[in-house]
Amino acid sequence: MNTPVTICTFLATVSVAVLSSHLSSVSFVDVAGESGLTAEFVCGGKITKDHIIETLGSGVALLDYDNDGDLDAFFVNATTLEGFPETEGPTSHLYRNEGNGYFSDLTERAQLKRSGWGQGVCTGDYDNDGDTDLFVTYWGQNVLYRNNADGTFTDVSEKAGFKRSKRRWGTGCAFVDHDLDGRLDLFIANYVDFELETAPQPGSCLWMGIPVLCGPRGLKGDTNQLFHNQGNGRFKDVSVKSGIAGSGGSYSLSVTTLDADLDGWPDIYVAVDSLASLLYHNNQDGTFAEIGLLSGTALGEDGREQAGMGTAAGDFNGDGLLDLVKTNFSHDTPNLYKNNGDLSFSELTVPAGLAVHTKFLGWGVVFLDYDNDTWPDIFMVNGHVYPEVNTHLPDTTYKQRPILYRNLGNQRFKDVSSQAGSALMAKFAGRGLAKGDYDNDGDVDLFINNMWDSPSLLENRGGNGNNFLSVQLVGTAANRSGIGGRVTVVAGGRSQMNEVRSGSSFMSQNDLRLHFGLGQTNVVDRLEIQWPGGEIEEIVSVKPNQFLTITQGKGITKRMRPNAK
Repeated sequence: MNTPVTICTFLATVSVAVLSSHLSSVSFVDVAGESGLTAEFVCGGKITKDHIIETLGSGVALLDYDNDGDLDAFFVNATTLEGFPETEGPTSHLYRNEGNGYFSDLTERAQLKRSGWGQGVCTGDYDNDGDTDLFVTYWGQNVLYRNNADGTFTDVSEKAGFKRSKRRWGTGCAFVDHDLDGRLDLFIANYVDFELETAPQPGSCLWMGIPVLCGPRGLKGDTNQLFHNQGNGRFKDVSVKSGIAGSGGSYSLSVTTLDADLDGWPDIYVAVDSLASLLYHNNQDGTFAEIGLLSGTALGEDGREQAGMGTAAGDFNGDGLLDLVKTNFSHDTPNLYKNNGDLSFSELTVPAGLAVHTKFLGWGVVFLDYDNDTWPDIFMVNGHVYPEVNTHLPDTTYKQRPILYRNLGNQRFKDVSSQAGSALMAKFAGRGLAKGDYDNDGDVDLFINNMWDSPSLLENRGGNGNNFLSVQLVGTAANRSGIGGRVTVVAGGRSQMNEVRSGSSFMSQNDLRLHFGLGQTNVVDRLEIQWPGGEIEEIVSVKPNQFLTITQGKGITKRMRPNAK
């Protein structure tokens, strides 16, 4: 149900006035080192970058792979052009959350040790057996890892139908039940047709007058893919039949799913580098129509193609519609697209206050209510692709700080990074970003994959000064992960909504649990779940400060209190 703008504005004014003092008590502290997240992320040359393959970086996924209630982390790794001996190459890392603030590297024990040009990652229970599976994209061969429910994974790529003869450059991905048959299908974004033998010579292109590596313009763009889950452990490539491949070649990166028009069917938004971004609208018959230009989400406000990197969906203004945010290249602004409810979007980047930083090059991005004040904020990870900027552009750096934009509740945001802890002033070549409450204390933490550095774990301290509610969906008729399920929380005169989704950010995976900040509200009046397929369940009078598991047709099946603040 859409809330009138006048009421939204009134509530926003009250919210900001009452909770403004809470801002100073919230800060982020990087606890990665003391938490055991220490493996270096390798990607191409450490000092110089000669080819585009060395620049993108990789994603990070948060998942509870062992079903113990604690969020584990999977960091994707890449490699170098020179390569490594087969047994010595850098590998992606699976860190098990021990529940005491420490992570154990169990990559080898979990049978996930693999080197190569890893790129993106997404999660979902594709076989509906109760355990979360992993899909990892590569420049090369993508990999589907089936969770064996014993702490290990098995590479089932060939058996599942993902083995291919030609090397392709997979980037973002997302599990999505596109036909609502109760089984998770898989969307894969592909970037460019790239081979070292035919790549442009290093330094043969110019940017801002600086000789730099080339790409992606001048390289052949690839087509995106959709694989239909047949329910027998195998997937069928329906890219052409569904219309997904019909949009032609593009430089696709991150993928975000959302029900853009509230018709109950999942749509797919893709950030595209240097060309128009894509919005695939679900036709409800197994096919999609690409409506990026028609919807207003393909270009910048001035009609220019942009270098889209990361994407996220969230209802930033509380009107019951999912809006979009997208990060872009340096010397540009991000995009904030307000959903108008009729498959059209209006760009609000400038009036919303998101055009204040033009020298940042954005990657991972999430909507999160970091201070639990009921309004979704925005966090962006930044870092340049050209090391040369350090010596050629006085106002631009290769390593860059992230940006935390606080939602003021009146369709405006403010950069509060400098007030939210010194960790947000630290500079990295950041790439992948995922959000989730890893310590189960009631506020959202952030995991970042930093190029040629160890990860960052930005622990939220103080966000749980306000109340919250965390909701995990378990489907029965719908897919077991509840992906595509829509949750609406009505409390304290506010209505908040979000959907469970796979993928998003920059080639990364957020916690599948949905987190809602509640301010000082002491009761949730109504909790509504719209399951994939249309079934609606309602729960009334729910106490805040709980982690709830809601099983389709059974209501609340598990409750967990937060850890001590």
